[in-house]
Amino acid sequence: MSYSLKLYDADGVSQLQHQQAEQRFRQALEGALGDESLVAPVYAAYLRIVGAYGDSPDPESLSDAERAVFEQWQAAESAAVAAAFGPNRYMGDAMYEIAF
Repeated sequence: MSYSLKLYDADGVSQLQHQQAEQRFRQALEGALGDESLVAPVYAAYLRIVGAYGDSPDPESLSDAERAVFEQWQAAESAAVAAAFGPNRYMGDAMYEIAF
């Protein structure tokens, strides 16, 4: 399952800088998850977990599989945001959209 990515970045960023940031985001996300083909299904599973339990679920309320997916996505997202926007970027400020 493929996915599309849209980054929202600061004004004044050149097209080249935007493309490079998007490429860094993709590489970090796919690297953390293991493969491009895993991005969409892991993200979809993460969204289902968040929909059922909220943005910050109690880890004890999740099954082992849910906890693994939740933690895996959060780690991959953190790596991708840091790669694209820099290590000091706050997660709440990171603006991106993934569609599949």
